Amino acid sequence: MVTVTITFILYLILMLAIGIVAYRRTQDLSDYVLGGRNLGPIPSALSAGASDMSGWLLMGLPGYAMAAGYGSFWLAGGLLVGTWLNWLLVAQRLRVYSQRADDALTLPAFFEKRFEDNSHSLRVISAIFVLAFFLFYTSSGLVAGGKLFETVFGFDYTIAVLVGAVAVISYTLFGGFLAVSWTDVVQGLLMVGALILVPLFAMGEIGGLSGTLAAVEAKNPELLNMFTDAEGEAITLIGTLSLLGWGLGYFGQPHILARFKGIKSKDHVPAARRIAVIWSGISMAGACLIGLAAIGYLPEGLGDNETVFMVLVDALFHPAIAGILLAAILAAVMSTADSQLLVSSSALAEDFYKALFNQDASQEQLVKVGRIAVVVIAIIATALAMDKDSKVLALVSYAWAGFGAAFGPALILSLYWKRMNKAGALAGIITGGVTVVVWKQLSGGWFDVYEIIPGVLFAFVAIIIASLVTAPPSASIQQRFDDVESEVKS
Repeated sequence: MVTVTITFILYLILMLAIGIVAYRRTQDLSDYVLGGRNLGPIPSALSAGASDMSGWLLMGLPGYAMAAGYGSFWLAGGLLVGTWLNWLLVAQRLRVYSQRADDALTLPAFFEKRFEDNSHSLRVISAIFVLAFFLFYTSSGLVAGGKLFETVFGFDYTIAVLVGAVAVISYTLFGGFLAVSWTDVVQGLLMVGALILVPLFAMGEIGGLSGTLAAVEAKNPELLNMFTDAEGEAITLIGTLSLLGWGLGYFGQPHILARFKGIKSKDHVPAARRIAVIWSGISMAGACLIGLAAIGYLPEGLGDNETVFMVLVDALFHPAIAGILLAAILAAVMSTADSQLLVSSSALAEDFYKALFNQDASQEQLVKVGRIAVVVIAIIATALAMDKDSKVLALVSYAWAGFGAAFGPALILSLYWKRMNKAGALAGIITGGVTVVVWKQLSGGWFDVYEIIPGVLFAFVAIIIASLVTAPPSASIQQRFDDVESEVKS
């Protein structure tokens, strides 16, 4: 235990040191929010992946794989395709368009400037959804951190959540985007290393891959069938679509889209896309294999499947190695929670404070407001995380659906459809976000489908109808669209 503790402390010191270095390089809001748009392909790709996956990659997904077996690959497959399509369809255009749209730093600011909305309604409504759904998303990371410190160190759950929250706040507060991105590189490499080592060692203990599959089959042969659930019932169309539908969420995640805006040049995107897809594929395959190996290695099962990674690490590795591998969970939690806090604070500073209260705010004032917002939002998210029975995957799924439906269709069409206007953007954002909230409360039949699917579908319809029944965008908006098209294709 002493060795594990020392490893954790050293890891936290390293992350805080990176935050302090980044603090010295943060001069204005552009540096704080997007790192001055100066990230290369490797940090952009690893930062996008690490901030995307969060604690659910090492806790939620292995736990789900332990319960669902091969069925977990539907979820992983949907996410991998979504990662690839997001980099392919969105990254280059958003990088170019966000800079041409008066150097829009946040997603709400991009929508406002893309459609020349002087009323600020697009910006404020978008920011409301950003803040609402990020409270749940950030809370999921703090729940994961709480379970980590509780399981590893025996902390009281409340104390464990508070320790994790303080760690995340500290370097996000100081360094902003640069601290988040630089630490994400370290954390991304640590996460993928852990997700390769743990399943290999676990399967080695039970006779390799063939021994693992034999152990799984002996316990429940249905877990090796992608088309049945653990009880042997056929996976329904609704169930399959719900798992694959996770991939739709990528197009609307503000913390991932920020990496596209922060990359140095659109020409760096293809290399970053390859790195991101390879990283995601290896990581998700490893997470699923951890769950499968655990079925054979832990025949008695676990009270909470989401602790499976921690239990295997503790059982399989020397304390010094275990400390490093367990730090990967902290890495996953911190890499996402910091990104979410940064985007949320940016929404408050740029999209509420500057847009509504102080349009002449200096860069120093905006950075200060952003840092205050980090603390306020983190406190609220910490309060939400205090429920010990919260499930990481459940919290993530709700926030993921909210962002995907509210912003995904609006962003894609704003990048590709010249006829889209402000009315269409407003209709799509509101329809997508509200559909997720309402659909989540319903059940039975098609209401059991993952809420992101109807949310995305209805949002696309709302955007198209609202845009076509109202006046087309101005000549200046259409000209800027043409200029972006030319630059992307050049």
